[in-house]
Amino acid sequence: MAYAMEAAAENGKEFIVLDRPNPLGGQKVEGPVLDPAYASFVGNYPIPLRHGMTVGELAPFFNEEFDIGADLTVVEMKGWKRNMYYDDTPLEFVLPSPNMPTLDTALVYPGAALIEGTNVSEGRGTTKPFELIGAPFVNSTEFAAALNDLDLPGVLFRAASFTPTTSKHSGVLSHGVQIHVINKHAYNPIETGLHIVKTLHDMYPEDFEFRAENSAGISFFDNLIGNGWIREAIENGVSVQEMENQWKAGLNEFKQVRKQYLLY
Repeated sequence: MAYAMEAAAENGKEFIVLDRPNPLGGQKVEGPVLDPAYASFVGNYPIPLRHGMTVGELAPFFNEEFDIGADLTVVEMKGWKRNMYYDDTPLEFVLPSPNMPTLDTALVYPGAALIEGTNVSEGRGTTKPFELIGAPFVNSTEFAAALNDLDLPGVLFRAASFTPTTSKHSGVLSHGVQIHVINKHAYNPIETGLHIVKTLHDMYPEDFEFRAENSAGISFFDNLIGNGWIREAIENGVSVQEMENQWKAGLNEFKQVRKQYLLY
């Protein structure tokens, strides 16, 4: 949307956004704010992984805060409230991508997508992408037990084995977990995703790897999380709680700016 807005501004075209619900509701905001040095197609502006905004709110936010300058019109929704997840609306979920088939996928995606920055399968090539996490070197029973021992809010982990038909470990039996969200309101996908990555790193130090760095020293994991320091923190044994404390100030600053653009 932001790229299309830039193109519209360059060519003197009016840009109209027909707003629609954020599948994860519009209240919870989580994760580190992207460092512009790590901007990419998967994260272009300094916003957190879970921003709690609709596209109709993001459009003027991008337009004003990042000087796009598009001739922008937002058509607001009727009847949507910020506490609504997608299944609280009368709308049917339509998959926006082959690997985002259900609302369950969307619930786990903000954190489970971080697995894409590693050599562990994020479940692409299965019927449960981003809900299934694993690799040939993982012991599913031990891994599930370690994650459940963390007692993370709103989620349980079931030991699972699967064989991806495409992508990482295609055709190879992999072991890990299925993420079961049992309380979507309590569930924190970013915190959960980082615990999954950290647990894999700590349990399988000889086998687990982050994706290789490019010529600028940036791993795809860094693009996904929006900075380089969290990968370093995981490698140095820093707790997820300490990471959350470190990004809190930037997240609070974002929340203050965000308030100006909320429509509902």
